[in-house]
Amino acid sequence: MTRRPVIGITLDSDIGGSYSRYPWYAIRYNYVDAVVAAGGIPFLLPYTYDLLEEYADRIDGLLIPGGFFDICPSNYGEEVNHETVKVKPERTQFEFAIARLIKEQRKPLLGICGGMQLMNVIFGGTLIQHIPAEIENCLAHEQPNPRHEPGHDIHIVPETLLHHLSDREIQVAVNSAHHQAVRKVAPGFIVNATATDGVIEGIEFQDPEQFALGLQWHPEFHISQLDRAIFNHFIKAAQK
Repeated sequence: MTRRPVIGITLDSDIGGSYSRYPWYAIRYNYVDAVVAAGGIPFLLPYTYDLLEEYADRIDGLLIPGGFFDICPSNYGEEVNHETVKVKPERTQFEFAIARLIKEQRKPLLGICGGMQLMNVIFGGTLIQHIPAEIENCLAHEQPNPRHEPGHDIHIVPETLLHHLSDREIQVAVNSAHHQAVRKVAPGFIVNATATDGVIEGIEFQDPEQFALGLQWHPEFHISQLDRAIFNHFIKAAQK
């Protein structure tokens, strides 16, 4: 029987309110469920810096989910230039630390929505702080309909890993829940998908021997065959 790979998943958090008056961690069910469905074992990662090395040694791959917050622009050499920017420094600093260790160990890395943006910034890229303020006639990237439904189409760049995972389809419907996006792509990464308004929807590491994939949409909802293929490939890469 093939060993099921252990996938670390970073957590969202709050200092109190809604769920509890005391500090708490949280993760949506479908991030965890998508890892299990693809054959992985989810391993949730609290922000414990003393355990960083052990986390990195014990997990076979890392999933960085999205969240209702932004990467502080100081991390890519800018000041906040829009009132919508909301940051969570504690989570961001922890995700920076664990993602760097995982990449150094050449283990698979999957970033979803804000996780893609964080990946891009960690490795030297920059972000658009608020899409409607910079892109004229942009799509509704914070789609008004439910997240388990598609919001717009993406165009997939031919001959990329994402193109392979899409079974050579170049147009796929995706769900969308973000107001920021990649501006300058980090060195070593390439764009693998864009929206019709030019917003970057996906990036991937150029080295085919190391799986590092960032997606601006939410494949954990499994609204397409591509979404399932992404998680299946991620888990397969983590088995190596």
